[in-house]
Amino acid sequence: MNTTPFMDKQNMDLTHGSSTTQHSKDFVDLMKSPQQEHHHREEEEEEEEEEEKARGNGINKDDIVPSYDFQPIRPLASSNYDSAPNIGAAFSHPWNSDSNSNASPPIIKKRREDMGASENNSAKPRARPIVRLGIFLIAHSNIVSVVCFTAGVVALLLLPILAKNTYISENALMPGSANNMLSTHHVSDANKFIKDLTDLEFRSRSSPIESQKLIAHYMSALDAEVTFHKFYPQFNQFHPLHFFTSPNSGIISENATCSSFGINTVGIIRAPRGDGKEAIVLVTPYNPNKVGLGEALSLGIAYSVFSLLSHVTWLAKDIVWLVADSQYGEYSAVAAWLREYQAPVFRRVDIVNSETCNESSTFNELGQDLYLDRKLYGGFRRAGTMAAALVIKVVEQGNQYEDSLNIYAEASNGQMPNLDLINIVNYLAVHKQGLRIKVKKMWSLLGSRWLNTLGVIFESLGKIARTLNPQWKFGIPATEYVEGAATLASSLYYQGLGVPTGSHGAFRDYQVDAITLEISPKVSLTKMIRHNEFILRGGRLIEGVIRSINNLLEKFHQSFFLYLLTSPSKFVSVGVYMIPFALLVAPLPIVAAYLHANATNSTPQTTSALEVDASHKSWKWLNSARKVLVIHLWGVVVSLLPFFLCRVPNTTPTTNFALWGLLSAFTLLILYLILGSPIFEAAASRLEKNKWASLKSVTISTAFIGLSLMSVINFATAEIGALLIVPFCLMARPLKLDTQARSWRTLLRASCNIALGFIVFPPVAFVLLKGAFEDFYGINVGDYWNWVESLWAWNSATYLYVGVVHLPCWALCIHILFHPY
Repeated sequence: MNTTPFMDKQNMDLTHGSSTTQHSKDFVDLMKSPQQEHHHREEEEEEEEEEEKARGNGINKDDIVPSYDFQPIRPLASSNYDSAPNIGAAFSHPWNSDSNSNASPPIIKKRREDMGASENNSAKPRARPIVRLGIFLIAHSNIVSVVCFTAGVVALLLLPILAKNTYISENALMPGSANNMLSTHHVSDANKFIKDLTDLEFRSRSSPIESQKLIAHYMSALDAEVTFHKFYPQFNQFHPLHFFTSPNSGIISENATCSSFGINTVGIIRAPRGDGKEAIVLVTPYNPNKVGLGEALSLGIAYSVFSLLSHVTWLAKDIVWLVADSQYGEYSAVAAWLREYQAPVFRRVDIVNSETCNESSTFNELGQDLYLDRKLYGGFRRAGTMAAALVIKVVEQGNQYEDSLNIYAEASNGQMPNLDLINIVNYLAVHKQGLRIKVKKMWSLLGSRWLNTLGVIFESLGKIARTLNPQWKFGIPATEYVEGAATLASSLYYQGLGVPTGSHGAFRDYQVDAITLEISPKVSLTKMIRHNEFILRGGRLIEGVIRSINNLLEKFHQSFFLYLLTSPSKFVSVGVYMIPFALLVAPLPIVAAYLHANATNSTPQTTSALEVDASHKSWKWLNSARKVLVIHLWGVVVSLLPFFLCRVPNTTPTTNFALWGLLSAFTLLILYLILGSPIFEAAASRLEKNKWASLKSVTISTAFIGLSLMSVINFATAEIGALLIVPFCLMARPLKLDTQARSWRTLLRASCNIALGFIVFPPVAFVLLKGAFEDFYGINVGDYWNWVESLWAWNSATYLYVGVVHLPCWALCIHILFHPY
């Protein structure tokens, strides 16, 4: 066995691993047969030929660079996998070979290129799934927009089916756990009080002060702390600086006269088991100038409960009975008392006007008899923190099959009381007193054919679903669906207006849960036969509600504050009704990104446009953003114009609306001329002034931001606004492009754009909504001004949405329709 090559390789180059391989091969040669030895010699000759070829290509030791990247070894094309141990021999070379050669053979260069490419591929990060999903949605923005908006409308129509039954979340309330203590004795006292109060109306030469004296006398007879609160009516006028703040007494005193003041009568019962830190408020509106039988009955029900609570020992919260002077409005009287209760001012209004008015003597005359008996307390009396408030009203609706109870809960800007307060009233009224609970409905929807047809379809789908799986509870009867949809539309509409539906709205401004209970008897109020039964049922209902609230150790917090009612016993929570809104506005950012990407990637066609650099392309949307910003500033100006128009004397609502429209159009024309002048169109932006896609992208983005911000303030307003403005923003396209194409698809889109441009215009949308939800009879141009005036009088955020978001987006979409492409 010749071992010289093995010794030479071991001494000359220790880096190669072929030594052990050769030794093992020589050892195996001793055991081979002649045929195997002949075959082995042929393999060795082939390996020597390959080695000579490699030497001829200039491979040397210095050309092999060690690598520790653990890349997969790619064998040479001519190497045999069966002779893997001899691969290292292909790179061996004589000791005296040229080691300074820098030329790399083609095989090594190819290997280095492959390794570099694999390193670049491994170093390049792969896009995340969320990014790939976003790219996919943007690339298919048209289909996504149609699917999302359609799904949003369908989800909105499914809300009556998805409504859940109400339940009491707070276990401490325990409604109906105790027996009622209100008896016929308290009812007889209430009847005597009502009789004395109504007799004053028929007496000659009786002044409103006499009825207020009588109420204070009955309160003091129950050992209650009685006090009078004088207030001046609040004449609501639009003022931009006080939009989101309640008016102070200084503003009220400027609008007041010597004879225009009201007097609230307040009685307070101190809780025997309380520490004076919490209170429950009962409110009964009452007009001393004209005593109605309904107001007298509401006072009688409150008096029966007040007389009971003055003797019980379980009371843990103070009871405040506020007889609100409603001659200047129920809300004004309650709001004035709450301002003094929650945020007292040390500069009294009557002291300011004492130099010119003498009503202070009249105010003192009101309670001089009670002052002598030391039963009337001077100054303003307070109790503890308000846990809840109940406004009690009795109205005569007639033609009722049973006594009913209407619940009003909407406050300013869509605020709602805690759902538990409505739940305990619903439970006690239905299960304890046998009253029929009603909430507001859109009566025009009850006879709608398309809604009835939709209810039948959902009912059929529910039956099919139950046949497939009995546990699926999808679908409700068609009549129940129609009533639920009418109630849901009413709840959405009145929350979206942002105007309180009663004097209870003044309490929500101070984060006090309050509702209005409007009780309607099934017979006429003039029939005295059922007075005792009616007062007894109404008084026991109020007693049960007060007893449940008295059990609370803290404020209402367990149940929902954001919800929509579909019936007195069913509701849709915020987690459900936010899904339609999310689906409605979801296409806006997707389409905006698609349009922005197309506008950015578009290449100029003219030779002068080729000089525009890449950095300018990425900032071309600033020209469109400037236009959108100016139009929104125009919306702010339009929103401020009523502040000046209200100061024009002797004007009608129709005149004010006409002046408002003319001034708005004039200011818009001025801005349009300014934006179109050469001063504001730089040479660099002339290429983009005809790019409507960039303008539409920024418009859609601002609409999305405006709707999202509005959803935080008033979700119902954002929901209704999305139904109107989103389709117009998505479909807006220059009419010139659609008419030039002359296809049925483009002509249909142009027709839809013209129709949407007419419908989405705020005055037209107001008329259509009012006619759909109420009636078209008697609608005139001045109604829109009256509606807008009510919005700013109640500090409704809907007014800001219409003026700052909806109107500018409509104007921008109209500009896109008539864009000179």
